[in-house]
Amino acid sequence: MKNTKQNNPIMKIGETIPLSIKRLGINGEGIGFHQRQVVFVPGGIPGEEMSVIITKVYPNRAEAKIKKVFKKSKDRVTPPCPIYETCGGCQIQHMSYAAQLREKRDIVVQAFERYTKIHRDKLNVRQTIGMDEPWAYRNKSQFQVGKIDDTVIAGLYSSNSHKLINIDHCLVQHEDTNIVTNKVKQIIRDLNLPIYDERKQTGSIRTIVVRTAFRTDEIQLVIVTATNELPKKEIFVEEIKKRLPQVTSFIQNINEEKTSLVFGEQTEGIFGKDTITEHLGDLRFELSARAFFQLNPEQTVNLYNEVKRQANLTGKEKVVDAYCGSGTISMWLANGAEEVRGMDVIKESIMDARKNAEKHQIKNAYYETGKAEKLLPKWVREGWQPDVVVVDPPRTGCDPVFLETIIKTKPKKMVYVSCNPSTLAKDVHMLISNGYKVEQITPVDMFPQTSQVEAVCTLVLK
Repeated sequence: MKNTKQNNPIMKIGETIPLSIKRLGINGEGIGFHQRQVVFVPGGIPGEEMSVIITKVYPNRAEAKIKKVFKKSKDRVTPPCPIYETCGGCQIQHMSYAAQLREKRDIVVQAFERYTKIHRDKLNVRQTIGMDEPWAYRNKSQFQVGKIDDTVIAGLYSSNSHKLINIDHCLVQHEDTNIVTNKVKQIIRDLNLPIYDERKQTGSIRTIVVRTAFRTDEIQLVIVTATNELPKKEIFVEEIKKRLPQVTSFIQNINEEKTSLVFGEQTEGIFGKDTITEHLGDLRFELSARAFFQLNPEQTVNLYNEVKRQANLTGKEKVVDAYCGSGTISMWLANGAEEVRGMDVIKESIMDARKNAEKHQIKNAYYETGKAEKLLPKWVREGWQPDVVVVDPPRTGCDPVFLETIIKTKPKKMVYVSCNPSTLAKDVHMLISNGYKVEQITPVDMFPQTSQVEAVCTLVLK
């Protein structure tokens, strides 16, 4: 028997339908229902009534664009960014900040309702931790370089396309990154440097990467090239020093591959230090060109303080920092624990973590290279039983084998830091099916004006 629903869709492309927006989706789009079929509408706000034009139809959903809003939300604002609609880097600039925080909390609640089957009334989800000033918070920009006629442009690819959108002034970037990027564009144009053409595989200059340290004001400039040679290197360096004296670290990264990844494997120092120094609270970090570091340092302090609050350490606990990276979370918790142990599969990250702990004279931190699912059972066999496990995995969530290890190891508490509510809720469902219960969840707004939301979730052993 044929699937008549798929062959005879309720809606057709180009059709105009009335729609009430009920909630916000995980990518920031408004969600409504037409004859029980879900419709995603970018730019829609919960509570609004509108007419929309269907743009895409799938067996289980449709996508649409706004034709006319009949009933506007009181939370609708005019986006201050002139290229908001074409850029796609921010998805919810058209909403007041108070509404953004409210809807991000609801996105977390929706994920838990969907994947754990816990009703929202039974979930202890606190209000989203927001920013006092939700602009100019990003410490790093990575803008692709291109050319239109004789004009050098740099920016991001428009959402769902390969069209490069020039960005002269990004409102969520620290102002220093905007200033440096624009000056570099001018230098590239003035020197007529060859710009990489992805289709023809010609040219050299691919990407301008700028990172600024909020606390020390140091600035690192990285030029990513498709060639080993930096074109007109001597005069290029001379112009950077003359026009951008604030740059303390100038690096060339070489990426000869046909790839969407920004960085290649080879990095060369051009002038200045190889790193810049940034602080989080009382901790100091040296950041090299390819080192991972949180993009919003101000909110990172709030995020880590929330982890510390939920961990609620007394000084007697043995704490594990799984997926520890360079050890930032474990060092944040170290002064409240008996001992912290971190593990990561990336050897360089563990080396950085050891250096960071030594530099800050943190004596009760221990770091080892390897997978948590192998190291945790080994430590337990050796008589070291963790009381608290903290985990901050990638967007894909925790490895299922790691979750099985947690279930077998039975730490009293797990503090899960997540950048993806859906994978968080899926992993939590596995844990609550095996003896844990959700104690509390706090959303944290690391990226205002975007749909992305972090969450800190604590589970305790029943």
